[in-house]
Amino acid sequence: MTPLSHLPKTYLKPGDLSVSETPAEVSTVLGSCVAVTFYSPQQLVGAICHAMLPHGGDNGSFKYVDGALRYMLEYFDRRGIKRSEIMVKIFGGADMFEAETPSKIQTVGRQNLEAAQRILQHNRLHVTAKDIGGGRGRKLLFYPHTGEVFLKRLGQQWRDG
Repeated sequence: MTPLSHLPKTYLKPGDLSVSETPAEVSTVLGSCVAVTFYSPQQLVGAICHAMLPHGGDNGSFKYVDGALRYMLEYFDRRGIKRSEIMVKIFGGADMFEAETPSKIQTVGRQNLEAAQRILQHNRLHVTAKDIGGGRGRKLLFYPHTGEVFLKRLGQQWRDG
C-alpha cells in the first residue's frame, strides 16, 4: 500500500464533491457546512461532499446538501453498490456564532444537518459515525480507499472519526 505521505492530496472547497476509486487523501474545513462521506468496503470506493446550504440542488449543484447527496447516491447506484453496503459518516453543522440570548432559530448549520439526516434516513442509509453540531469548526482528512476519516476540532488534537 502507498504510504500516506505519498498519496495524491485534494482540498475540498465549499460546494465541492469528490469520488475516488484509488488511494487518496481529501481534506476540508467545516463550520456550518456539512460533509458526508460514503464508503463501499466491497468495491473500495469513497465519496465526500462539502455542502453549504440545505436545499436547492435541483440544478446539480454540490453546494446544496440535497444535490450533493443525490449525486453520491446515483454514483453508488450506477456501480451496483447496495444501500445496505454503504458506510456513511456525517460531520459539521456547527453554530459558528454564539447568540446573545438563547433562541430556537434554525441556524444554517442545523438546517444542513436536518436536511442530510432526513435524506439519509429516507434512503435507508445507516450512519456509522458522526461529529455534528456544537460551536466549533472542524478539519477533516478522508481516505476514500479505506473510508477512514480523521477529525480535528479547532484547538484540539487529531482523532479517528
